[in-house]
Order: sequence, then C-alpha cells, then structure tokens
Amino acid sequence: MRKECARKALGYVLAVVFILAGWEFTALAVNNAALPGPFEAVPMVGLYFDDLWPAFLVSLYRVVAAMLIGTVLAIPLGLVCGRSPRVDAVFAPILYFLYPLPKVVLLPVLVVLMGLADAPKIALIALTIFFQVLVTVRDAAQSVSEESVVSMRSLGAGRLDVYRHVIVPATLPELFTALRISSGTAVAILFFAESLAGSTGLGYFIVDAWALLAYPKMFAGIIAMALLGVILYELFDVAERRLTRWRHARS
Repeated sequence: MRKECARKALGYVLAVVFILAGWEFTALAVNNAALPGPFEAVPMVGLYFDDLWPAFLVSLYRVVAAMLIGTVLAIPLGLVCGRSPRVDAVFAPILYFLYPLPKVVLLPVLVVLMGLADAPKIALIALTIFFQVLVTVRDAAQSVSEESVVSMRSLGAGRLDVYRHVIVPATLPELFTALRISSGTAVAILFFAESLAGSTGLGYFIVDAWALLAYPKMFAGIIAMALLGVILYELFDVAERRLTRWRHARS
C-alpha cells in the first residue's frame, strides 16, 4: 500500500514537472501576455487565495452535489433497463433521442425556471451525468452472463440477491470508469454554467479575470479548476479500489 501511494505521488510529481516545463516553453515561444509562464501564474494562487478558496468551495459543492444526484438517479434505472427487456423497450427510444442532445443548450431554460443560484448549474451537470451513467450501467448490466445469474438462482437466490451479489458487482468497474470520465465533463459544464449564469465559483472567477485582462489571475483560477478535476478523479479512483477489491487482489 505504501509503495503504491509512493508510486502515485512520484507520478504526480513527474506529471507536474512535465506540465510546468511544457507550459514554460510554450509561453516563451508564444511571447504573449495572454499566456503567462508558470513562474508568473502559480504565485497568483497564493496572492488571490482569499478569493479563490470560497470560489473553489462553491464549485466543489455544485459539482459533487450534481454528480451525486445524477448517479443516484441513473443507477437503479440503468440496472433495470439492462436486465429487463420490457423496461428497456420503453426507455431505450427515449434514451436514443435525449442522450445525443448537448445538455448545455438547456442552460437558458434552467436559468429561467430556477434563477441564477446553484440550482440550474447543479441540474445541468446532473442531467449530463445521469445519461452518461445510465447508458454505462445499462450496457454493463446487459453484458452480465446468464450463467452467473442461473448459478445464483440454482442456489435459491431471489431477484434482489441476484442484483446484490451478481449484477451490481459486475457493473461497478464500468460505473467508476464512467464516473472518472464524467468528472472531466462535469467540470467543463460547471465552467460553462458559472461563466454565463452566475457571479460565484471558479468559472466566474476565471471569466472575470479574463475580462479585466488580468491573465496571471485568470490562470490562477484555471489551476484551481484543474485541481478540482484531479480531486474528483482521485476520489472515484479510491472509491473504486475500496468497492472492487477483488479486481486488485494479488494471487
């Protein structure tokens, strides 16, 4: 466990060094005030920390609440659709129509209905996560072998037992893969929503600094938003390792 943590920490250190080096070389090559180098931008995180920290907490709350809502609503429906052809026959056409729709186009509607507070931003992210998780869980549940289900039923297991001991464990790896991928999408939508409809959060912080041509301050916000994405990704990675221990067990 310690070796694994040390290896991951070393990986992050090397990644940061690589990114900073690439950033510095690119800034020198572009030679434009709109792209300050890391030695100019990174100290701005500390300088504007009093403004960044509240914005970070607001954005973290919005994205975590939205992903929690979207995931909790999507998992049961995805499991049922994946294992029940009748239910899937009803919901599949609806899914085919709504899933490809870019959910960001609904932001004006949500703002009109819910105002400019947290609700429309959370709803927009939750809608996106809902469909991504629903499709993933549905497909994963459909791919569970019938032999595994029949084996459980031959031991006297009921429907709930089959879901608990076969279907749900089999879908967990795909679910966490979807959540890790969706975390990046969620942060991107969060930036879009906060920058266009609101006056709080990291998205607003970045756009406000951009409007003032305060580019180092703008990149401080970008760094904070990148850190938000890393935190979400790592949280899902830790949760997957704890809930799917059998995948990481050594023989």
